[in-house]
Amino acid sequence: MFRLLKALPLTLALAALSFFTASCGSSNQAQIRVINAIPDSPTAGLDVDVNGTKITTAALTFTDVQPTPPAYTKVASGSVTIQAFDTGTTTNPIFGTNGVTASLSGSSQYTIVLAGFLNGKGTNALAALQITDNNTAPSSGNVEFRIINASPSVVPGGTVDVYIVPPGTDINQVNPPTIQGLAYQQASNPYTSLAAATYSVIVTSSGTKQEIIFPQDYTLVAGQIRTLVLVDNAGGGNPPSWLELSDLN
Repeated sequence: MFRLLKALPLTLALAALSFFTASCGSSNQAQIRVINAIPDSPTAGLDVDVNGTKITTAALTFTDVQPTPPAYTKVASGSVTIQAFDTGTTTNPIFGTNGVTASLSGSSQYTIVLAGFLNGKGTNALAALQITDNNTAPSSGNVEFRIINASPSVVPGGTVDVYIVPPGTDINQVNPPTIQGLAYQQASNPYTSLAAATYSVIVTSSGTKQEIIFPQDYTLVAGQIRTLVLVDNAGGGNPPSWLELSDLN
């Protein structure tokens, strides 16, 4: 019995050390989800790697997101390399031999948006957009709403305004837009806080209310967080469409 009692403090110390190590490992991981917003993406889809390890569980086709929101995949934090290949292969990486570098903070959540055209140049070149998510629950009775502009064709070289208004609203009477001057490859930040209700989300070319590019109605329930990703038509070009992410609830 005496020998058992002497061993007990050491056992507890080792258990505490194991718990501390596990906790540190978890805080050193980031969480990501990946969206394929490449309009001319291979129809068979893509496999996506982080630091040489495949993180997608199935072919990621145009407008697919993995894992399904609100889930995320855990990856290493710090400086990581993102790469993508035609599904089932590990040759001819679409981001070139060096891939795309992202800097991820431990315990943070990110949306990685694969955007641009496979052979695009300049502003249409391939990119892996790193967008920080905030999944803190909205205040009582409200929702949090965000727009990501991942459409290279919606207003080439320009920006869009977004009106989030009750259905039937004449946006000529609304000033300023809910989200103003959103450029390609940008996310609205901070999130827009709204009372739970049904809204029309209307996209226009910045500075004009007559060029309505895309309207759609959404019913938002208290406690929800929603991200709308503006993407090209399949193959590229307009009309654009929305990809809706149910981030919370």
